Amino acid sequence: MSAQDVYLLKLYITGHTPRSAQAISNLQRICDQELADYQLQVIDVLEHPGLAEDEKILATPTLIRELPPPLRRIIGDLSNTEKVLLGLDLKPIRR
Repeated sequence: MSAQDVYLLKLYITGHTPRSAQAISNLQRICDQELADYQLQVIDVLEHPGLAEDEKILATPTLIRELPPPLRRIIGDLSNTEKVLLGLDLKPIRR
């Protein structure tokens, strides 16, 4: 596996709300099922407003794929696996 196969994902949420919990749960399910190697950071914009400002986060939940380039982002609860994979240009595990 090359460094290009590692995904760095950042999920921006607002507080410990049901919508935030659902987005985290959906993303972990997608990553566990579809990606071989990933790193996930969950960032609460209430606790780290500067990070959200740096990334120009206007709505939450927002998921950013930082690695591999190019940067991709998707907004929403991440309930549609196909949309998440397509929107972030994630390459699922070959089965």
